[in-house]
Amino acid sequence: DVGQNERATQNRILKLISKKLGYKYLGDFQDRANNQNIEKEILKKWLLGRGISETLYTKIERQIDQALALGGGRKLYEANKEFYTLLRYGVKDKENPNDKNKTVWLIDWKNIDNNEFAIAEEVTIKGQNTKRPDIVLYVNGIALAVLELKRSSVGVTEGIRQNLDNQKATFIRDFFTTIQLVMAGNDSQGLKYGTVETTEKYYLGWKEENPDYNSKIDTKDKKYLSALECGCDGEVVSGILDCDIIRLLNKKRFLELIHDFIVYDSGTKKTCRQNQYFGIKKAQEHIARRAGGLIWHTQGSGKSLTMVMLTKLLKLTYTNAKIIVVTDRVDLDEQIH
Repeated sequence: DVGQNERATQNRILKLISKKLGYKYLGDFQDRANNQNIEKEILKKWLLGRGISETLYTKIERQIDQALALGGGRKLYEANKEFYTLLRYGVKDKENPNDKNKTVWLIDWKNIDNNEFAIAEEVTIKGQNTKRPDIVLYVNGIALAVLELKRSSVGVTEGIRQNLDNQKATFIRDFFTTIQLVMAGNDSQGLKYGTVETTEKYYLGWKEENPDYNSKIDTKDKKYLSALECGCDGEVVSGILDCDIIRLLNKKRFLELIHDFIVYDSGTKKTCRQNQYFGIKKAQEHIARRAGGLIWHTQGSGKSLTMVMLTKLLKLTYTNAKIIVVTDRVDLDEQIH
């Protein structure tokens, strides 16, 4: 029912993420003390289970704490970027002074099922003013995404503004030092997503080429018509919000977006639109079979960012690749540089 209250929507989405997408439900954290953006007991257990010693773990934890620190006028962007570097490229340290540095991965990027995906609701975070995100998504105990839900009669913009307020120093800014995706949604508009400090204007919707995607609402009783095929591993769900969540937050794509489609650009953290994601994925397929091709963009569709993201992936896949960037304007040279 499109008119259902937020609690009913939240219950449904929790069930969707836990049952259909396989995230472990950690519980209602409303009255739980000392909620943090890294559940260190979970992370420690996961790392020790992968053969990391207690001594090395202590050093890894110290590096993480240093990366996340916001003291001395340090900005959220800077702490988030430093932590992302550890998350994406591994934490390098050694157990003994005479040892060689070892790369410790906080996420197993290659084997998705080796990670522990989890969700919690009503996560009360104490700051200058206590706030409580509706749903937080964790991987190996690390909070990587937040989701604010609204009833369908309340615009998604309210959830977006709530997320933006939460990132201010007067609220729970520290919690967002580990966050990669920041989302808001309701049953009438679906899911909108951005990343840390993304302004309201640049929150994005996700579309895929599926003729059944756009759900029609019966104006007479305000209920969705028949369940629609979501296009994600054969899942069938009722409603645009459910469909968006399955597409964005299924384990494979969630980690892929974080691993391959995050860019820190001169003080602004950015992630991809769906056209960039699918264009780059197709380009990878062409390159793998040594075929040429074009990605056709319209004005304002993110050509430069597509080039940057594709270049990053090419350099990781083909270490000896030569990439030539040709531009026709000085401002494009500066932007892409």
